[in-house]
Amino acid sequence: MKKHLNTLYITSEDAYLRKDHETFVVEIEGRKAFQAPIRSIGSIVCFGFKPITPALMAFCTEHNVGISFLSTTGTFLARVTGNTHGNVLLRMAHYAIASDEQRSLELARPIVAAKLANYRSMLLRHMRNHPDAATERVLRPVTDTFAHRIRALQRACTLDQLRGYEGECAQLYFSVAAHLFTAQEQDFAFAQRTRRPPRDRSNALLSFLYALITNDICSALESVGLDPYVGFFHRVRPGRPSLALDLLEEFRAYLGDRMLYSLVNLRQITAEDFELRPSGEVRICDAARKRVIAAYQQRKQEEITHPFLQEKMTIGLVPFVQAQLLARYIRGDFEEYPPFVVK
Repeated sequence: MKKHLNTLYITSEDAYLRKDHETFVVEIEGRKAFQAPIRSIGSIVCFGFKPITPALMAFCTEHNVGISFLSTTGTFLARVTGNTHGNVLLRMAHYAIASDEQRSLELARPIVAAKLANYRSMLLRHMRNHPDAATERVLRPVTDTFAHRIRALQRACTLDQLRGYEGECAQLYFSVAAHLFTAQEQDFAFAQRTRRPPRDRSNALLSFLYALITNDICSALESVGLDPYVGFFHRVRPGRPSLALDLLEEFRAYLGDRMLYSLVNLRQITAEDFELRPSGEVRICDAARKRVIAAYQQRKQEEITHPFLQEKMTIGLVPFVQAQLLARYIRGDFEEYPPFVVK
C-alpha cells in the first residue's frame, strides 16, 4: 500500500523555495521558515506564482513531486510534473474509452450514482443528529428524490441525460444546503452554487475546498499513469482537468461539503474571514485560508475503512486508491468501476 505523504502548501506572498541537499527549504524575507526531507512530501501547492529555484524544480520532477500553482482563491493556474508514469497501453485504453460515448457512459454512471449516494448519506446523517420536524420536512423530500434518481441513472441512455440527472440533484441539494448550518446561519446562508466568482461566503469556502481536493486527485491520477485532463463525464476542455473533476464528484460531499459545515458550525471560520470585492466576488482572507488548509490536512490524517477494499487507510490516501481502481477498470480487471461510496 502506498504511504500517505504530506502536501506542502505555500501561501505567504514573500515565500522563496530552494533545494538544500535532499531537502526542501522555504524562506520568507531571507529567513528559513520551513525545511523537510524529500521523502516526507508528496506534492507542493503554491497559491500564486512563488519563486522556485531551477534546482528544486528539477529535484521535484526527478522524485515524482508535483508542483501546482493556484490563484489566491484556489483556481488552477499551472502544474509542473516529471515523466509520465504507467505504461502507454493504459493511456491508450483510457483515451479509447473517453472517445466512445457508450463506454464513457458506463463508467460515468457509477461515479454520478456515488455522488448522489454520498450527498444523500450526508443529509440523512444530519437528520439523525438533529431530529426535528422542520428539518425532516425540508430534507426528507430531497433524500427521497435522490434515492429515486439513483435508480433512474441506470436508465440513462446518453451522457447528456446523465448530466441532466446530476444537474437536477445538485440544484435540489443547494436549495436546502443552508439547513445544514447549526451556527452562523445568516452569515453563511446560500441557496445556489456560484463559482466564477463566488457571490457569498459559503460558495467562496466551498470553491477553495474543492480546489484542494482536485489538486490531490490530479496528483493521484498522474501517479498511476492516467491523464487528469481527459475525462468521461466532464467534457474535455483546454486547461480543465476533466478526469480529476470526474473523481471529485465522489468526494464533494464527504470531503468538501462536510468540511464546510464543520468549519462554520464549530466557528473555526467566521464572517470576518471574508472580504467583498467591488466586482461582487467574495474572497476568503489569507489567515483563514491557512486555517482551512490546516483543517484539511488534519482531516486527511484520519483513518477510515475503505468501503470496497475493506482496508484501513488514511483519508488522504483514498484518492490514490480510487485512481488505482480506475486504472484497473480501464485495464479490464473489473467489469465495473467501484466508486467511493460512504456507508
